[in-house]
Amino acid sequence: MGRRRKGRDISGWLIVDKPAGMTSTSVVNKVRWAMDAKKAGHAGTLDPEATGVLAVALGEATKTVPYITDALKAYRFTVVLGQATNTDDAEGEVISTSDLRPTDEDIKEALHQFVGDITQVPPQFSAVKIDGERAYKRARDGETMEIAARPLFVEELVMISRPDADHVELEMTCGKGGYVRSIARDLGEALGCKGHVLRLRRIWSGPFETSDGLTVEQIDEMAKTPALDAYLKPLEVGLDDLPELRTTPDGAVKLRNGNPGLVFAADAEYGDEAWASLDGEPIAVGVFKGGELHPKRVFVRPETAE
Repeated sequence: MGRRRKGRDISGWLIVDKPAGMTSTSVVNKVRWAMDAKKAGHAGTLDPEATGVLAVALGEATKTVPYITDALKAYRFTVVLGQATNTDDAEGEVISTSDLRPTDEDIKEALHQFVGDITQVPPQFSAVKIDGERAYKRARDGETMEIAARPLFVEELVMISRPDADHVELEMTCGKGGYVRSIARDLGEALGCKGHVLRLRRIWSGPFETSDGLTVEQIDEMAKTPALDAYLKPLEVGLDDLPELRTTPDGAVKLRNGNPGLVFAADAEYGDEAWASLDGEPIAVGVFKGGELHPKRVFVRPETAE
């Protein structure tokens, strides 16, 4: 019999304004300790030097992580023009330079090619797996790899400011799987001047914004106190993009047992993914078919959680 994990059966979302120099996993571990939670995870990794919104799911909210991961996200970042690095950010070694500096209009025009359904090649120093091994591990050994291009939806990419000839600040709204470092690298190539990311900040992710975020210092100050619990957002916030369907007490029992349950649909159509609630309590996420929700993930109430 496996060891029972210690901690509270607490569920919900705690939003962190991640500082530079800390990994996403370290932030999750910090939150799990501070909340004395049995289970925690995050919705979308940020590079160690990146800052901004890191949504940490606790308990049953971890079952809603895929819906935040799939949601649109926005990043504000500064690109250094004139230098390419082996990591596509300021942490790497400069591998090529250029004296060319594009005009503001050149940059704005070039940004159009990175909007819509595009493909991008992840950085050599990334967590992409190549033959079962992380790319960054092979890159650290000096290996240069052929990494396949991946699709990315970019809703918007705009220039925010041009502090000087060597720097441009951009803001991008995109879907999952995007590498801002690749955007900076490829923009530099398109402009003929090279480029890499200097600073990167995620300003919102799905329903979560930086204004929702606590600093690591605040989390430390309120650790293991009711004051920190007060910042916990309900797990159903992670289902913000899905329609909510009401169920009955009998339907809730069936859904909790993993069976289709009766729901009352207002905004859902046959085949839509949705979630069911009873008296405001989330019961399950699933697919709506013929007046019933066919559950894919069922939320366990704390008193019955194991």
